[in-house]
Order: sequence, then C-alpha cells, then structure tokens
Amino acid sequence: MMTRRVVVSLSGGMDSTAVLAEALDRGYDVLAVGFTYGSKHNTYENAAAINVAEHYNVPFTLIPLTAVARHLKSNLLIDGGDIPEGHYEEETMSQTVVPGRNMIFASILAGIAWSNDADSVWMGVHSGDHAIYPDCRPDFVDAMNEAMQLGTDERIHLETPFLHANKTSVIDGCDRYNVPWHLTRTCYKDQPIACGKCGSCQERLEAFAANSIEDPIGYETREIMQKGS
Repeated sequence: MMTRRVVVSLSGGMDSTAVLAEALDRGYDVLAVGFTYGSKHNTYENAAAINVAEHYNVPFTLIPLTAVARHLKSNLLIDGGDIPEGHYEEETMSQTVVPGRNMIFASILAGIAWSNDADSVWMGVHSGDHAIYPDCRPDFVDAMNEAMQLGTDERIHLETPFLHANKTSVIDGCDRYNVPWHLTRTCYKDQPIACGKCGSCQERLEAFAANSIEDPIGYETREIMQKGS
C-alpha cells in the first residue's frame, strides 16, 4: 500500500509547523512548500521554515512571488506602512492583510500537489485569523476546496485541520507532537528578535500564557496588552 502524499504550506510560523507535525504524525509523505513574497518578516520566517523542515527531515521548496507582490498593497509588505501594534483582533491589524495571499498560495500549491502525485494541500489557517483575514474563514476554505477539486478533476483537495481552533488550542492540541516552537517565527516586523508588540506576537504570547507554557523564543518585551490599549 502506497503512503499518502500531501503538500504542506510551511511559512515557518506556529500554525503551519503544527500542521506539518499533524501530517507527519498521521504517517503521510510530506512535501513542504514556502513562499518568498516580500513581506517585512519574510526573510526570518523563511529561515524558520528551513529550520523546521530540517528538524523533521522533509523536503522543502521556496517559491519566489516577489514580482507578484509588487502589485499588491499591505503594511505587511516591505514597501507598505508600519506594522500596527496591539491586540491581534484590533481593527488596525487589517492593515496587514495581503490581498488574496492564501488564494494565490492555495492555487500554486494545488498545482504542485497535482504534479507530485499528492492528493491534498494542507494549510494552517485557524479561527484566530477569521476576524481579520477573509481568506482564512470557513466559507473561503470551503469554496477553495471545491475549486481545487473542480480544477484538478477531483485529484486534489484542501485540508485545514485547525480551521475551528484558535492558537491557544493549537498549542494544546499539538503538545503530544513535541513541536519545535523554538524554531518558529511569528513576529511581523523586519527585525531578527520578535518585537512582542505587534498583533501576531501578542496572539502568540497570549496562547502560550493560556497553556501555562513559557514561549521559548526571545522578545523585546513579553508584556501582554489589553484589547484596545
């Protein structure tokens, strides 16, 4: 019996690393894929993705999309404005939306999956993203899954195992996998040490605190802000 092959979208962040751990725990043959798309933290998250892939001894491919990103507008991108600070669910975090990012990624990943005899694309979207990012919501995932299947003659489908879990639940649910959180990158800012102040850092710090676990990475500050502060 052949081992099932899947393609995992690996950014180097906590969620995609957890998805990789889940796929490997199920015994699947994994091809991990990341993207270079000109975000402020892209250099650091790509380095994290490489380290995570090496940790798990899985093949990892980086796809360059900087030419596409030059036509998109977002504060997350290098030529965009400042990364907002504060709680992850604040309205200001919508400034970090990269238009169509997951839709673009998913389409490319489906083609890679088809070309490599995989049967699915795995992505690490979760409920904490729903308020801010439209291409992380369940209705988008359902539609993208249908589009993938229609566009590949039912060869490829989309799996999002943490779609209805928040980051706190992701950490708790992956405890049995011994996930290398220390290798992951979450901060949105263009700096080697996590700022601790952007919404992405705040969500991560909250999640570890809720699980009574010390986050193993370094920060400029570990203070958890109140929403609206």
